[in-house]
Amino acid sequence: MSPRLRIPTRQWRCLNSNKNLAIKFQCRYASVATTPAPAIHENSDVDPPHIQRFPPTQPPSHKPPYMRKTQLHRQYQSLLKTTPLMLIFQHNNLTSSELNGIRRELAAALRKVDEAEGKAFADSIKLQVIQTGLFESALQVVEFYDPANPIKHTKPPPTEIPNSKQYKKNGPVPSKFDPQFNHGLSEMAYQTARNARKNKRQLSELAPLLKGPLMLLTLPTMSPAYLKAALTILSPSEKFPAPKRKVKPTLYEPAVQSGIQKLMLLAARAEGRVFDSDGAKWIGGIEGGLTGLRSQLVALLQHFGIGVTSTLEAASKSLYFSLESRRGMLEDAENPKPKEESSSQ
Repeated sequence: MSPRLRIPTRQWRCLNSNKNLAIKFQCRYASVATTPAPAIHENSDVDPPHIQRFPPTQPPSHKPPYMRKTQLHRQYQSLLKTTPLMLIFQHNNLTSSELNGIRRELAAALRKVDEAEGKAFADSIKLQVIQTGLFESALQVVEFYDPANPIKHTKPPPTEIPNSKQYKKNGPVPSKFDPQFNHGLSEMAYQTARNARKNKRQLSELAPLLKGPLMLLTLPTMSPAYLKAALTILSPSEKFPAPKRKVKPTLYEPAVQSGIQKLMLLAARAEGRVFDSDGAKWIGGIEGGLTGLRSQLVALLQHFGIGVTSTLEAASKSLYFSLESRRGMLEDAENPKPKEESSSQ
């Protein structure tokens, strides 16, 4: 066995220190040997990646979409576009207890119509209080705003200067003035409604009535039967009398009666056309509903057709009779009868 070599402690420490220095230098060289960053002008030529900054179902609008006014504006636009028949009432200091009582009696009257008609529209007929200013703005947008042909801005849109770091990271910030955003809550729609309010000739037919506290009754179907039942509760008259006390005792509660007296029927909007209170009552007074209206229209057209046919036939018949009488006169003149035959006769 060979003898063990003994190294002094001092020399051993020197060898360990040299190894540590070599490892440090190697790490330092590895950190220095990285890929150099490109120049600034090279980065400026490359377009930043397009990152969508808004949800596809919630594009930029005139006001922030999370505001209650924005959501009400959208709700009123949907009502005006999809509701075939609505009544507009004015209410004066209507309390919550009175409103709840009116809704209760209205729902009970409409359920009876459901049983008679065999349909289920009572739960879809709503009586709600609206904000007049927002409803008027939504009406102007629905009637005068065309997304296919948006108007031009009356004033140039303000220039938006995005943050440079944010622009380099996520791309350009979308602007609400961009013409591609042409929905009902867009800046273009707001400009249309504002110009319509300024231009008095372009106002809607309902605009003069949209003043003060208002209430809407929305019906999902054009049914005179449901409208008649609603008018007997909300606006009773001689043509639409309210149920008697024996039949409907809860209707004559003080809270319900005081609430009904505070309601006033202003107008109706049916299939995009505006009717006054008399026109609304005329729609509710159609006997037999739409079926009765169709039968009346068919009878009117048949009567009109018979009259036209008789008028056209009258001229031809008179001409035929005149020609026949003239032909008889000419035949008698050409072939006169003998005197004996005439005397014997």
